[in-house]
Amino acid sequence: MQMNNIPIVFENNEIIIINKPAGISVQGGEGVAHPLDEELSKQMGYKLHLVHRLDKETCGLMVVAKNPAAAAKWINYIAGGNVKKEYIAITFGIPQLNGKEKKQGTIQDNVTKGKRELSAVTHFSVEKTWTTEIPSQNENDESKSLTFSKIHLKLGTGRMHQIRIHLAKAGAPIAGDDKHGNFKLNKMAKKALKIKNLLLCSKKLTLKENGKTTAFEVELPDYFSFENPKE
Repeated sequence: MQMNNIPIVFENNEIIIINKPAGISVQGGEGVAHPLDEELSKQMGYKLHLVHRLDKETCGLMVVAKNPAAAAKWINYIAGGNVKKEYIAITFGIPQLNGKEKKQGTIQDNVTKGKRELSAVTHFSVEKTWTTEIPSQNENDESKSLTFSKIHLKLGTGRMHQIRIHLAKAGAPIAGDDKHGNFKLNKMAKKALKIKNLLLCSKKLTLKENGKTTAFEVELPDYFSFENPKE
């Protein structure tokens, strides 16, 4: 995916905060033609440095450093908990802890990276839940329904795919997640509701520096809102 212009939310002499579109890999690799770090560097006219990652299919706020010294500083800031990340996800169903549906709670479950098992902590709060009727495709089939939840998430740790893995294990896979989610429900939602993207957004960043706290927040993309299918 080639980018024409990456939205910039904030800029100072050390960092840029961007609103990353979904579908863009943040770093180059095999089969990656237009990684974010290269394209944003072209856009700004000088080399930029990653200090953390977002999944390719996840959209939202991300910090990028302007020089190596700033990158080292902000990597340490993030590791030290001075950058708080908050996400919004649309999931199928409601998360379960110990076999019971919960509107809020903490998921603590290891995630695998290579051959290592890493501890991971995700705090969640269900903002709302609703049911969408799916009309039958022919007169012989019964109509079905899908239950969705809008969930606010805060990270206790920052492991790769942590939110996606944790919500799937809790019985509330993120809509549009083709790797860790529910293939059958994704297929139904894609056909009936035109849900094609991963519905996970890095919506808010709160930075602490020199005793000052600054928060940045973006609107959810339009594709997070979908209407009931027509009868």
